[in-house]
Amino acid sequence: MLREALLRFKLGLIDESDQLASWVVENRDCCAWVGISCDNSTGHVHRVHLPGVDGHCHSLNYYNTEKAYEEASKQRLKGDINPSLLDLKQLDHLDLSCNDFGGIRVPKFIGSLENLRYLNLSKSNFGGIIPPQLGNLSFLHVLCLGSFHHSMMNTQWLSGLGMLHHLDMSGVDLSKATDWLHVITTLPSLVQLRLSRCELSNIHPNVPRLNITSLSFLDLSYNNFNSFVPKWIFSITSLVSLDLTWCQFHGRVSSSYHSFRNLTSLELLHVAKNDFMNSSLMLKELSGSKVVSLDVSSCGVSSLLLDSLHNLTSLICFQLSENQLTKRVPKSLGDVCNLRNIDLSHNNFGNINLTYLLENFFECKSPALESLFMSNTHMAGTIPQSIGHLSFLRTLDLSANQIYGSIPFSIKRLSSLEVLDLSQNQLNGSLPNWIGRLSSLKTLNLSNNRLYGSLPNSLGQLSNLITLDFSYNFLTGVVTESHFVNLVSLKRLLGTCNNLFLRPQVSNWMPPFQVQNLILQSWVLGPSFPLWLQSQMDIRYLDISNTSVSSSMPGSFLRSFPNLKCLNVSSNRIQGTLNLLGIPSTLVVLDLSSNEFLGSLDHFLCSNGALKIEFLNLGNNHLSGTIPECWEKWSGLVVLNMENNTFSGNIPRTIGSIPSLQSLNMRGNKISGILQASLMNLTGLKVLQLGKNEINGSIPEWVGTKLTLLRLLNLRSNSFDGNIPHELCYLIDVQILDLAHNNLSGNIPRCFNNFSVLTGRGTLSRFYFSFPLGQGSSIAGDTLVMKGREDTYSTILGLVRLLDLSSNNLVGHIPSEITSLVELKSLNLSRNQLAGRIPNKIGDMKELISFDLSLNKLSGELPLSLSRLSFLSSFNVSYNNLTGRIPTSTQLQSFSESSFFGNKLCGAPLTETNGCKPDETEVHTTGEQKEDDEDWGLIISLVVGFVSGFWLIAGSLIMGRSWRIVYFGFMSKLWYMVYDVMH
Repeated sequence: MLREALLRFKLGLIDESDQLASWVVENRDCCAWVGISCDNSTGHVHRVHLPGVDGHCHSLNYYNTEKAYEEASKQRLKGDINPSLLDLKQLDHLDLSCNDFGGIRVPKFIGSLENLRYLNLSKSNFGGIIPPQLGNLSFLHVLCLGSFHHSMMNTQWLSGLGMLHHLDMSGVDLSKATDWLHVITTLPSLVQLRLSRCELSNIHPNVPRLNITSLSFLDLSYNNFNSFVPKWIFSITSLVSLDLTWCQFHGRVSSSYHSFRNLTSLELLHVAKNDFMNSSLMLKELSGSKVVSLDVSSCGVSSLLLDSLHNLTSLICFQLSENQLTKRVPKSLGDVCNLRNIDLSHNNFGNINLTYLLENFFECKSPALESLFMSNTHMAGTIPQSIGHLSFLRTLDLSANQIYGSIPFSIKRLSSLEVLDLSQNQLNGSLPNWIGRLSSLKTLNLSNNRLYGSLPNSLGQLSNLITLDFSYNFLTGVVTESHFVNLVSLKRLLGTCNNLFLRPQVSNWMPPFQVQNLILQSWVLGPSFPLWLQSQMDIRYLDISNTSVSSSMPGSFLRSFPNLKCLNVSSNRIQGTLNLLGIPSTLVVLDLSSNEFLGSLDHFLCSNGALKIEFLNLGNNHLSGTIPECWEKWSGLVVLNMENNTFSGNIPRTIGSIPSLQSLNMRGNKISGILQASLMNLTGLKVLQLGKNEINGSIPEWVGTKLTLLRLLNLRSNSFDGNIPHELCYLIDVQILDLAHNNLSGNIPRCFNNFSVLTGRGTLSRFYFSFPLGQGSSIAGDTLVMKGREDTYSTILGLVRLLDLSSNNLVGHIPSEITSLVELKSLNLSRNQLAGRIPNKIGDMKELISFDLSLNKLSGELPLSLSRLSFLSSFNVSYNNLTGRIPTSTQLQSFSESSFFGNKLCGAPLTETNGCKPDETEVHTTGEQKEDDEDWGLIISLVVGFVSGFWLIAGSLIMGRSWRIVYFGFMSKLWYMVYDVMH
């Protein structure tokens, strides 16, 4: 009967890895089946132990390869849980943790397994409400329900579990379970309580004490209590481990009733990312305690507060990152001779000298230090030779500081060193040959320094090395197979932006490693395509861009990498067609831009099944023909770049079937027809680049009403006609609007002041799109016209704010509303038929760098406010009907005369006066007497004019009714004339 019950239970499960292969009828002894244990005397099944991934739930970082992670995921049971388990009357242990049950609810019948003492369902992708029937399991000692995908309204059912020792509900939403603390007090046998990430907010801070004398482990981390540390925590004197990380605690943590001094058994204390007012008193109370691990990261701890730690003789692990350590690290820390791990990263030591710190900090004769993290501390100086005294050191992280000089030879004495990270400093000199003696090394990161010279051959002796990163240095020379001869463990090789030539001496060289990340951007690998790459079967991320490869890519190349996620071969001269390239189903990022690929895309785009690709860059090649209609197979695309090819025909209708698309770039082709209405389905689009094509018709209104997230709209150099639709004003987040070189007519819309980013009300976008596992890409190759020339902005595109309506047939006035675009960097309205005056408030646009109003019909004087545009580096108002004097400013007088030609302007920088009166400054040179005489003459004229005018009008009004009617009629007409001019 027991065997049949287990077989029915197996029938409901999906077992991809066949871990239940022994569960078959032919194997009659079910007690010998995997995961099953029976009582030796009765033969009853008392234990079903089937956790996924060997009983542990690890993050991706735990697995040394992504393939291992994928294999582990297959070891997770799926499907349903059959109620046949009820036939196992003596079952006291049920562990189904770390599996994947697809969001189903925990079966209520589990609450009827009355003999259960151990129940673990955590991290198995259960959903719904936790059944309160579990409260019937009165003999339960261990209950693990972590990481449920639903909230709990109350926890009252837990009160029935009076024998519970261990309760883990981490990750369960308990925000509505206001009774949680009261319920905990009804569990007197509780030893361990884990409530991390439970959305708790009410911690009942004024409750004085809890009647729980056995609790030794309490984890309340990553909740949002926003209060002071409650008094009841300090009443639990049995606590050995206390984790209050990121709980938004603040205020005082010590008083006669409210003190860490009471926790005499404490060994682990994590209070990182809180805001305590008196951290010094808290740390002083810990002196002489049993604390082994102390984490006070991001708690506002200063250097002075650490002087009270000299009696922490048991301390092994100390985390001080993200605090206010500035001028010094106290020598008292050097007295803690049992320290094995210390993290001082993300502080500000104010250019403290590293030599001083090491010589005064670690004073123990035999320091036990195993890991030292000091990244992002603004530390300066050189690395002292005394670093070699830390003979037990396994991890040394000095990254992101201001350390200069060479790598000291004493590091070679650190024979236990596994991680050496000196990246993002100012180290110079060559990479020493003795580096190969660090035989335990697993991670070597020297990126972003100033190292020069060649790579030492001894690197090839680091057989345990997993990560090697020397990107962004000045390394030169030839790299051969001797540099890699024993790197059998290597998984990540990152060497971007050095001047290195890879030249294996053996033509059919095959590397000894199987890397996952290979980033060799800007090396010289060509001219032939490096065939040794095809031996890297496990590769995930491959970047060989700008590596001087000019031959064809083998048709089998992409098919060699069944796990490939990211491929960048851009900026080479790779030839051939794309038709033979088979795309792995795992690929997410594909960049083939700036090569010499040619031909059509029919086979490449349409022969594959549905793909996962999110980033596809085919720009700057020689691809041609019409763009095929099969984009439904590319429904995951986020970024699509096809610029600067020779594609013709219409925009494919099926591009509108890519709902995830955020950036579409087809500029610089021969695309014709109108804007397809299907594009209005791309409601997530942020970038639309269709400039330099042959598209015609009017700009549809739906561009503004449907594509409301657009930040860059470039329709430049097409054949669009009609008016600029007012609906474009719905693009409130737009940063770049380029409609230049079309046949647009009508007025400039007055509603451009709705553009919130350009008016300073919104936030800028960096035009950066992130991809899985930390990969990302900015929009490469985005070309815009500023200052009268075409430039590629690439990574700084998000800083550009541009409005270009030039070379159209626009008429009417420049709307005054345009002056509210105070964040605009470039404004070009040239080569239109605009008339009227330049708006007086044009000087409010203080961020302008480029300003062009040339070749219009503008009249009147240049506004004086132009003198406030202090950032201008390009300015042109030539060939209008402007008159008067050029305003005086540092910027305007710095431009050439050609910026003002074709007007009736005068003053510097123009040499001709054009009939202008002398400058005001010349008037002042005639003397103060003349100025005084003119002032008195003006005053007398004003008085006489006022008196005469007053009696002329007032007298007429008094004299007769007919005069009054004529006067008020004239004043009424005059008012309407002024109103029309102003509006």
